[in-house]
Amino acid sequence: MNKITATDLFLAILAILLISVSFYQTWLGLEQIFGHASSIIALVLSLLLLFLLWRVRQEKFTGRSTAKLKWIYVFVALFCFIANFNALYTRFMRTDIYTTELRDINQKFNDLESDVTAKFNYKYDPEKTRAIITKTKQLMQQITDPGNPGIGTRAQSLIRDIEKLTGEKVDIYNVVGNDYIDLANRMGTQIDGMIADLAPEEQKLKTDLNNAVLKWNKNIQSLLLLPKKEIDEIAQGEIDKSLAEYNKLGNTAVSVLGDKMKFEAATTKTQDIGKIGYAFSHAIQNFGMYQFVVLLGCLLLDFVILFIIDLTTTPNENSKGGSVFRKSKSQTII
Repeated sequence: MNKITATDLFLAILAILLISVSFYQTWLGLEQIFGHASSIIALVLSLLLLFLLWRVRQEKFTGRSTAKLKWIYVFVALFCFIANFNALYTRFMRTDIYTTELRDINQKFNDLESDVTAKFNYKYDPEKTRAIITKTKQLMQQITDPGNPGIGTRAQSLIRDIEKLTGEKVDIYNVVGNDYIDLANRMGTQIDGMIADLAPEEQKLKTDLNNAVLKWNKNIQSLLLLPKKEIDEIAQGEIDKSLAEYNKLGNTAVSVLGDKMKFEAATTKTQDIGKIGYAFSHAIQNFGMYQFVVLLGCLLLDFVILFIIDLTTTPNENSKGGSVFRKSKSQTII
Protein backbone atom coordinates (compact mmCIF):
# COMPACT_ATOMS: atom_id res chain seq x y z
CA MET A 1 0.00 0.00 0.00
CA ASN A 2 1.39 3.39 -1.07
CA LYS A 3 1.69 5.91 1.72
CA ILE A 4 2.75 9.56 1.98
CA THR A 5 3.90 10.52 5.46
CA ALA A 6 3.70 13.90 7.22
CA THR A 7 7.48 14.22 6.85
CA ASP A 8 7.15 13.74 3.07
CA LEU A 9 4.59 16.53 2.86
CA PHE A 10 6.51 18.89 5.11
CA LEU A 11 9.80 18.48 3.26
CA ALA A 12 8.13 18.70 -0.14
CA ILE A 13 6.27 21.92 0.73
CA LEU A 14 9.36 23.45 2.40
CA ALA A 15 11.58 22.58 -0.57
CA ILE A 16 9.11 23.97 -3.09
CA LEU A 17 8.66 27.20 -1.12
CA LEU A 18 12.37 27.83 -0.69
CA ILE A 19 13.28 26.92 -4.25
CA SER A 20 10.40 29.04 -5.58
CA VAL A 21 11.74 32.10 -3.77
CA SER A 22 15.23 31.24 -4.97
CA PHE A 23 13.92 30.92 -8.53
CA TYR A 24 12.42 34.42 -8.47
CA GLN A 25 15.48 36.04 -6.93
CA THR A 26 17.78 34.16 -9.31
CA TRP A 27 15.69 35.44 -12.20
CA LEU A 28 16.09 39.03 -11.00
CA GLY A 29 19.76 38.61 -10.15
CA LEU A 30 20.67 37.29 -13.60
CA GLU A 31 18.43 39.62 -15.59
CA GLN A 32 21.06 42.29 -16.20
CA ILE A 33 23.44 39.66 -17.63
CA PHE A 34 21.11 37.37 -19.57
CA GLY A 35 18.10 39.62 -20.15
CA HIS A 36 14.87 37.73 -20.94
CA ALA A 37 16.74 34.41 -20.93
CA SER A 38 17.34 34.79 -17.18
CA SER A 39 13.88 33.38 -16.41
CA ILE A 40 14.62 30.19 -18.34
CA ILE A 41 18.04 29.82 -16.73
CA ALA A 42 16.57 30.39 -13.26
CA LEU A 43 13.83 27.82 -13.93
CA VAL A 44 16.32 25.20 -15.11
CA LEU A 45 18.53 25.75 -12.06
CA SER A 46 15.56 25.58 -9.68
CA LEU A 47 14.15 22.39 -11.21
CA LEU A 48 17.62 20.86 -11.06
CA LEU A 49 17.86 21.71 -7.36
CA LEU A 50 14.48 20.10 -6.66
CA PHE A 51 15.51 16.98 -8.57
CA LEU A 52 18.79 16.75 -6.67
CA LEU A 53 16.99 17.13 -3.33
CA TRP A 54 14.69 14.28 -4.26
CA ARG A 55 17.64 12.13 -5.30
CA VAL A 56 19.54 12.90 -2.07
CA ARG A 57 16.56 11.81 0.06
CA GLN A 58 15.99 8.75 -2.11
CA GLU A 59 19.59 7.61 -1.94
CA LYS A 60 19.89 8.41 1.78
CA PHE A 61 16.73 6.43 2.52
CA THR A 62 18.05 3.36 0.75
CA GLY A 63 21.40 3.62 2.53
CA ARG A 64 23.51 4.55 -0.49
CA SER A 65 26.16 7.30 -0.51
CA THR A 66 24.90 10.81 -1.24
CA ALA A 67 28.26 12.64 -1.31
CA LYS A 68 28.38 13.10 -5.09
CA LEU A 69 24.78 14.32 -5.24
CA LYS A 70 25.44 16.80 -2.42
CA TRP A 71 28.48 18.23 -4.18
CA ILE A 72 26.52 18.61 -7.40
CA TYR A 73 23.74 20.34 -5.44
CA VAL A 74 26.24 22.73 -3.79
CA PHE A 75 27.77 23.52 -7.19
CA VAL A 76 24.40 24.36 -8.75
CA ALA A 77 23.17 26.19 -5.65
CA LEU A 78 26.24 28.46 -5.73
CA PHE A 79 25.00 29.97 -8.99
CA CYS A 80 21.61 30.62 -7.39
CA PHE A 81 23.27 32.01 -4.26
CA ILE A 82 25.30 34.54 -6.27
CA ALA A 83 22.24 35.67 -8.22
CA ASN A 84 20.08 35.76 -5.06
CA PHE A 85 22.59 37.91 -3.22
CA ASN A 86 22.78 40.31 -6.15
CA ALA A 87 19.00 40.63 -6.36
CA LEU A 88 18.34 41.02 -2.63
CA TYR A 89 21.29 43.31 -1.95
CA THR A 90 20.46 45.54 -4.91
CA ARG A 91 16.79 45.69 -3.99
CA PHE A 92 17.28 46.72 -0.39
CA MET A 93 20.51 48.73 -0.68
CA ARG A 94 19.95 50.66 -3.93
CA THR A 95 18.43 53.74 -2.26
CA ASP A 96 21.04 53.75 0.51
CA ILE A 97 23.87 53.54 -2.04
CA TYR A 98 22.42 56.42 -4.05
CA THR A 99 21.85 58.67 -1.03
CA THR A 100 25.34 57.99 0.32
CA GLU A 101 26.84 58.89 -3.05
CA LEU A 102 24.80 62.09 -3.28
CA ARG A 103 25.88 63.18 0.21
CA ASP A 104 29.51 62.47 -0.71
CA ILE A 105 29.17 64.62 -3.84
CA ASN A 106 27.63 67.39 -1.78
CA GLN A 107 30.65 67.27 0.51
CA LYS A 108 33.01 67.23 -2.48
CA PHE A 109 31.58 70.55 -3.69
CA ASN A 110 31.98 72.08 -0.24
CA ASP A 111 35.56 70.80 0.04
CA LEU A 112 36.44 72.05 -3.43
CA GLU A 113 35.09 75.50 -2.63
CA SER A 114 37.06 75.62 0.62
CA ASP A 115 40.22 74.40 -1.10
CA VAL A 116 39.98 76.97 -3.90
CA THR A 117 39.07 79.79 -1.52
CA ALA A 118 42.13 79.03 0.61
CA LYS A 119 44.38 79.54 -2.42
CA PHE A 120 43.40 83.18 -2.96
CA ASN A 121 45.32 86.13 -1.48
CA TYR A 122 43.47 88.01 1.28
CA LYS A 123 43.94 91.31 3.11
CA TYR A 124 43.45 89.84 6.58
CA ASP A 125 45.14 87.19 8.67
CA PRO A 126 44.03 83.56 8.05
CA GLU A 127 41.86 83.31 11.18
CA LYS A 128 39.88 86.46 10.43
CA THR A 129 39.63 85.55 6.75
CA ARG A 130 38.15 82.13 7.60
CA ALA A 131 35.63 83.78 9.93
CA ILE A 132 34.54 86.25 7.23
CA ILE A 133 34.28 83.53 4.59
CA THR A 134 32.21 81.36 6.95
CA LYS A 135 29.84 84.23 7.70
CA THR A 136 29.58 85.03 3.99
CA LYS A 137 28.64 81.44 3.14
CA GLN A 138 26.02 81.45 5.90
CA LEU A 139 24.67 84.75 4.56
CA MET A 140 24.37 83.37 1.02
CA GLN A 141 22.66 80.22 2.26
CA GLN A 142 20.26 82.29 4.35
CA ILE A 143 19.38 84.53 1.38
CA THR A 144 18.47 81.47 -0.71
CA ASP A 145 16.63 79.67 2.12
CA PRO A 146 13.26 78.58 0.62
CA GLY A 147 11.55 79.07 3.97
CA ASN A 148 12.78 82.63 4.52
CA PRO A 149 14.44 83.99 1.35
CA GLY A 150 16.00 87.40 1.01
CA ILE A 151 17.66 89.66 3.56
CA GLY A 152 15.61 89.12 6.67
CA THR A 153 16.46 89.32 10.36
CA ARG A 154 18.98 86.44 10.29
CA ALA A 155 20.69 87.77 7.15
CA GLN A 156 20.94 91.26 8.61
CA SER A 157 22.54 89.83 11.76
CA LEU A 158 25.16 88.05 9.64
CA ILE A 159 25.85 91.26 7.72
CA ARG A 160 26.50 93.12 10.97
CA ASP A 161 28.94 90.39 12.03
CA ILE A 162 30.78 90.72 8.72
CA GLU A 163 30.94 94.51 9.09
CA LYS A 164 32.51 94.14 12.53
CA LEU A 165 35.12 91.73 11.18
CA THR A 166 36.04 93.82 8.14
CA GLY A 167 35.51 97.26 9.59
CA GLU A 168 33.69 98.21 6.37
CA LYS A 169 30.08 98.90 5.46
CA VAL A 170 28.23 96.20 3.52
CA ASP A 171 25.68 97.49 1.03
CA ILE A 172 22.35 95.67 1.02
CA TYR A 173 21.19 94.93 -2.54
CA ASN A 174 17.64 94.42 -3.75
CA VAL A 175 16.43 91.17 -5.28
CA VAL A 176 15.68 91.24 -9.02
CA GLY A 177 12.40 89.44 -9.56
CA ASN A 178 12.55 86.33 -7.37
CA ASP A 179 16.12 85.40 -8.22
CA TYR A 180 17.53 85.02 -4.72
CA ILE A 181 20.51 83.03 -5.98
CA ASP A 182 21.52 86.08 -8.02
CA LEU A 183 21.07 88.27 -4.92
CA ALA A 184 23.21 85.90 -2.84
CA ASN A 185 25.92 85.92 -5.49
CA ARG A 186 25.99 89.73 -5.68
CA MET A 187 26.22 90.03 -1.91
CA GLY A 188 28.97 87.40 -1.83
CA THR A 189 30.92 89.12 -4.61
CA GLN A 190 30.71 92.43 -2.74
CA ILE A 191 32.17 90.88 0.42
CA ASP A 192 34.84 89.05 -1.60
CA GLY A 193 35.96 92.43 -2.94
CA MET A 194 36.31 93.68 0.62
CA ILE A 195 38.63 90.92 1.76
CA ALA A 196 40.54 89.94 -1.39
CA ASP A 197 41.95 91.43 -4.55
CA LEU A 198 40.91 88.84 -7.12
CA ALA A 199 41.71 88.78 -10.81
CA PRO A 200 38.64 88.58 -13.12
CA GLU A 201 39.13 84.87 -13.80
CA GLU A 202 39.56 84.19 -10.07
CA GLN A 203 36.40 86.12 -9.26
CA LYS A 204 34.50 84.18 -11.94
CA LEU A 205 35.80 80.89 -10.57
CA LYS A 206 34.75 81.85 -7.05
CA THR A 207 31.29 82.91 -8.25
CA ASP A 208 30.83 79.73 -10.28
CA LEU A 209 31.83 77.64 -7.27
CA ASN A 210 29.44 79.53 -5.01
CA ASN A 211 26.64 78.99 -7.53
CA ALA A 212 27.40 75.28 -7.84
CA VAL A 213 27.57 74.74 -4.08
CA LEU A 214 24.28 76.55 -3.52
CA LYS A 215 22.59 74.75 -6.40
CA TRP A 216 23.70 71.22 -5.53
CA ASN A 217 23.19 71.66 -1.80
CA LYS A 218 19.60 72.61 -2.57
CA ASN A 219 19.04 69.97 -5.28
CA ILE A 220 20.54 67.10 -3.31
CA GLN A 221 18.71 67.97 -0.10
CA SER A 222 15.42 68.17 -2.03
CA LEU A 223 16.14 64.85 -3.74
CA LEU A 224 16.88 63.08 -0.45
CA LEU A 225 13.43 64.03 0.84
CA LEU A 226 11.66 62.17 -1.99
CA PRO A 227 10.16 58.66 -1.62
CA LYS A 228 12.56 55.77 -2.22
CA LYS A 229 11.06 54.88 -5.59
CA GLU A 230 11.58 58.40 -6.93
CA ILE A 231 15.12 58.55 -5.55
CA ASP A 232 15.95 55.30 -7.35
CA GLU A 233 14.57 56.69 -10.63
CA ILE A 234 16.21 60.13 -10.47
CA ALA A 235 19.43 59.68 -8.51
CA GLN A 236 21.72 58.31 -11.23
CA GLY A 237 20.98 61.22 -13.57
CA GLU A 238 21.64 63.76 -10.81
CA ILE A 239 24.86 61.99 -9.82
CA ASP A 240 26.14 62.11 -13.39
CA LYS A 241 25.26 65.80 -13.83
CA SER A 242 26.69 66.89 -10.49
CA LEU A 243 29.97 65.03 -11.03
CA ALA A 244 30.31 66.48 -14.53
CA GLU A 245 29.99 69.99 -13.10
CA TYR A 246 32.29 69.17 -10.19
CA ASN A 247 35.04 67.91 -12.50
CA LYS A 248 34.62 70.89 -14.82
CA LEU A 249 35.02 73.34 -11.92
CA GLY A 250 38.00 71.41 -10.56
CA ASN A 251 39.79 71.51 -13.90
CA THR A 252 39.01 75.22 -14.23
CA ALA A 253 40.50 75.81 -10.79
CA VAL A 254 43.71 74.06 -11.87
CA SER A 255 43.97 76.22 -14.99
CA VAL A 256 43.30 79.44 -13.02
CA LEU A 257 45.43 78.75 -9.94
CA GLY A 258 48.17 76.70 -11.57
CA ASP A 259 50.56 74.73 -9.38
CA LYS A 260 48.87 75.95 -6.20
CA MET A 261 45.84 73.76 -6.96
CA LYS A 262 45.82 69.97 -6.88
CA PHE A 263 42.67 68.28 -8.19
CA GLU A 264 41.65 64.69 -8.89
CA ALA A 265 38.59 64.08 -11.01
CA ALA A 266 35.77 62.23 -9.24
CA THR A 267 34.06 59.15 -10.63
CA THR A 268 31.18 56.95 -9.52
CA LYS A 269 30.34 53.28 -9.80
CA THR A 270 26.64 53.65 -9.06
CA GLN A 271 25.85 52.97 -12.72
CA ASP A 272 26.92 49.39 -11.94
CA ILE A 273 24.18 48.92 -9.33
CA GLY A 274 22.41 45.68 -10.20
CA LYS A 275 25.53 43.98 -11.50
CA ILE A 276 26.77 40.96 -9.58
CA GLY A 277 30.33 42.24 -9.20
CA TYR A 278 29.19 45.57 -7.78
CA ALA A 279 26.89 43.96 -5.20
CA PHE A 280 29.67 41.81 -3.77
CA SER A 281 32.38 44.49 -3.90
CA HIS A 282 30.12 47.05 -2.19
CA ALA A 283 29.10 44.52 0.45
CA ILE A 284 32.74 43.65 1.21
CA GLN A 285 33.83 47.30 1.41
CA ASN A 286 30.88 48.24 3.63
CA PHE A 287 30.40 44.99 5.50
CA GLY A 288 28.16 45.33 8.53
CA MET A 289 25.10 43.84 10.19
CA TYR A 290 22.81 44.41 7.19
CA GLN A 291 25.27 42.82 4.76
CA PHE A 292 25.64 39.89 7.17
CA VAL A 293 21.85 39.40 7.35
CA VAL A 294 21.50 39.40 3.54
CA LEU A 295 24.40 36.96 3.23
CA LEU A 296 22.94 34.65 5.88
CA GLY A 297 19.48 34.84 4.32
CA CYS A 298 20.80 33.81 0.90
CA LEU A 299 22.77 30.91 2.40
CA LEU A 300 19.68 29.66 4.26
CA LEU A 301 17.51 30.09 1.17
CA ASP A 302 19.66 27.87 -1.03
CA PHE A 303 21.38 25.44 1.33
CA VAL A 304 19.30 24.89 4.50
CA ILE A 305 16.84 22.50 2.84
CA LEU A 306 19.69 20.15 1.89
CA PHE A 307 20.80 19.89 5.53
CA ILE A 308 17.22 19.42 6.76
CA ILE A 309 16.64 16.56 4.34
CA ASP A 310 19.99 15.01 5.23
CA LEU A 311 19.27 15.18 8.97
CA THR A 312 15.66 13.96 8.82
CA THR A 313 16.26 11.00 6.50
CA THR A 314 17.46 7.69 7.92
CA PRO A 315 18.21 4.53 5.91
CA ASN A 316 15.53 1.85 5.73
CA GLU A 317 17.04 -1.54 4.97
CA ASN A 318 13.64 -3.08 4.18
CA SER A 319 12.83 -0.49 1.53
CA LYS A 320 13.04 -1.56 -2.12
CA GLY A 321 11.37 1.37 -3.82
CA GLY A 322 11.37 5.10 -3.27
CA SER A 323 9.29 8.25 -2.94
CA VAL A 324 10.07 11.79 -3.93
CA PHE A 325 11.34 12.67 -0.46
CA ARG A 326 11.04 9.41 1.54
CA LYS A 327 10.85 5.64 1.07
CA SER A 328 8.26 3.69 3.03
CA LYS A 329 7.86 -0.12 2.95
CA SER A 330 6.31 0.08 -0.52
CA GLN A 331 6.87 2.61 -3.31
CA THR A 332 5.47 6.06 -2.63
CA ILE A 333 5.00 8.47 -5.51
CA ILE A 334 4.07 12.17 -5.23
